[in-house]
Amino acid sequence: MLLQVFKSKIHRARVTEANLNYVGSITLDEELMEAARIYPGEKLQVVNVNNGERLDTYAIKGRRGSGDVCLNGAAARKAEVGDIVIIISYALMTPEEAQSFTPVTVYPDETNRLNP
Repeated sequence: MLLQVFKSKIHRARVTEANLNYVGSITLDEELMEAARIYPGEKLQVVNVNNGERLDTYAIKGRRGSGDVCLNGAAARKAEVGDIVIIISYALMTPEEAQSFTPVTVYPDETNRLNP
């Protein structure tokens, strides 16, 4: 049996752009992705703290150090620039793996940069 387990999250990032005319996904600063162990193309859940919306999408690597958190395509309707979001990734694990696994949480500052 495999369990879907919380793997990592970017906690309380600010949406910097909502681009309705893009094919789809969420564009994230490459530094945030690396810190949260999120891979390009990985399925993500995005939770909007401002309005309660929740959506599933996939990650696209943005410019390193840019602070980009951009909802693209239909997801752009779920948030406005400035909204606070939590971006969550999950992994499939055996119960044994899940017992010893430690998830990663990244806490960006108000400009979506990593705190040193």
